[in-house]
Amino acid sequence: MEFLGNFTLVCDRSDQLAQLTEQFYLELTQFSDWQTPPKIILAEREPVRFLAGFLAAVSAKCPIFLCNPNWAKQEWEQVFDLVQPDIIWGTSYKELVIDNNKTNYQLPITNYPHIMVSTGGSSGKIKFAVHTWETLTASVRGFTEYFQLEKVNSFCVLPLYHVSGLMQFMRCFTTGGKLVISAFKKLADYQLDQLEAAEFFISLVPTQLQSLLQNSDLTTWLSQFQTVLLGGAPAWDEILEKARYYQIRLALTYGMTETASQIAALKPDDFLNGKVNSGQILPHAKVLICNDKGDILNTNQTGNITIQAESLALGYYPLAANHQPPVPTFSTDDIGFIDNKGYLNIVGRNSDKIITGGENVYPPEIESAIKATAMVSDVCVVGIPDQYWGQAVTAIYVPKNLDYSIAEIQNLLKDKLSKFKLPKHWIPVEKLPRNSQGKINRQQLRAIALDSILKRRKTQR
Repeated sequence: MEFLGNFTLVCDRSDQLAQLTEQFYLELTQFSDWQTPPKIILAEREPVRFLAGFLAAVSAKCPIFLCNPNWAKQEWEQVFDLVQPDIIWGTSYKELVIDNNKTNYQLPITNYPHIMVSTGGSSGKIKFAVHTWETLTASVRGFTEYFQLEKVNSFCVLPLYHVSGLMQFMRCFTTGGKLVISAFKKLADYQLDQLEAAEFFISLVPTQLQSLLQNSDLTTWLSQFQTVLLGGAPAWDEILEKARYYQIRLALTYGMTETASQIAALKPDDFLNGKVNSGQILPHAKVLICNDKGDILNTNQTGNITIQAESLALGYYPLAANHQPPVPTFSTDDIGFIDNKGYLNIVGRNSDKIITGGENVYPPEIESAIKATAMVSDVCVVGIPDQYWGQAVTAIYVPKNLDYSIAEIQNLLKDKLSKFKLPKHWIPVEKLPRNSQGKINRQQLRAIALDSILKRRKTQR
C-alpha cells in the first residue's frame, strides 16, 4: 500500500503489514452506510496485526480504542460497559458484549478519527484519553525538532497499546523510519549484531533498564544506541549511576498518556555530564508552575505542574455532549520547579505527598536516600494514618540481604534526612507490586502496610 511510504517494519510477519491493513480496511467498508462510524476495540497481541488494525481504522476514520490484551475478565467488563464497541479485534472476551439497554455513546463525526489510549490501569480504574492523528503527530514534531532529526528509527520493547509503544510507531511511520519490534523477555536471545544500534532510539522503563544492566552483553549493546529514552516511572540513583558508568546515552523523560508521551527530556550529553532531572521542554509544549490558587510561580519555586501542548488529549472518553475544543491546558498531579536554565525538576506527586506532624514529605526523596544505602533492592514510601503524626512515614522495602538490620539502615539515613522524614515503620516484603510500566500500586502497598502494622500491634499487646 502506498501510504506506508518509506516506513519499514521489522517483526514477525512484518512483510504482511500492507496485506493485513487492506483486509481490516475492507472489513470496515461494510459499515460505510452507518450514520456514525463503528467503534473498534483493538487488542491484537501480534504487533503486525495490531498496527494493521490501527492503520485501517485511522484510514477509515473510525474511532478506535487501544486495549491491553492481558486485561482480566473484570477489566474487560469495565471496558465493554464503557465503550459498547461495534467491532472487536483481538480479544477472547467478546461474549461479555453488549448491553443493548445501555445508552450507547457515539463520538461526533469529524474529519479526523478519535484514537482512545488507555490510562489509569494501575489504580484499577481504566480510562481512555481521547487523542487524534493531529495530537499524536504534534508530539512527533516536537520530538524530531528537539532531538534535531529528520527520520526516527526505533527499537521497540514496549507494548503498542500503551502510549510509550504507540508513539515509537508514530515517530517511525510519519518520518519514514524503521521500527524493529521485539518482546523484552526475548532480548537475551536477540541477534544483537543484526541492528545498527547507533542509528536507533530505544525506550525503556526503569525496571527494564535495571534488568539489562545485569547482563554484560546487553549493557554493551545498550551503550551503542543513539539515545535510550527512560520514562514511565521515577528512576533511582543506583541504576542512573550505573548507566552513566557504562556511558549509556540516557534521556530522562517526562510525559504521560494525556500528552502523547514526553513533553520534556534530558538530552544524553547532559545526562553523561552529571545532570539528573527531566530536562528542557520540547518545542510543542509549555510548562507552567502554579501555586494552589493557580498563580504562576517564578523560576526555582516549587508548585503544581501545568502543561500546555499541541499534543494534549481532548479529554477522557466519553467526551461531554457539548464538548468544545479545550484551551489546551492540563493540570497534572505532579509537583516540581523549573531552574534557571529551563530544566524541569520533578519533586513528587501531590497525591503521594505525606503530611506528618504538619510537615510536607515527598516519597521520592526518602526512597532515593534509602536506595543509596545499598541495603535494599527496592523500596516505596507511603503515609499511613496515625493518631499522633496525622500520617506516619512508612517504608515498604525489599531487603538486599537478610543480615542487614533496620537499625543499620536508619543509622545511615540520619545524616541525609531531617528527623521528621525518617520512616516510623519499616515493612519488609519479597517484592513490590509494579505494573508493566514499572509503576508501583501505592494503594495496594498502603493496605499491606496497614495490615502489617495492625498485626504487630496485636502481638505487642
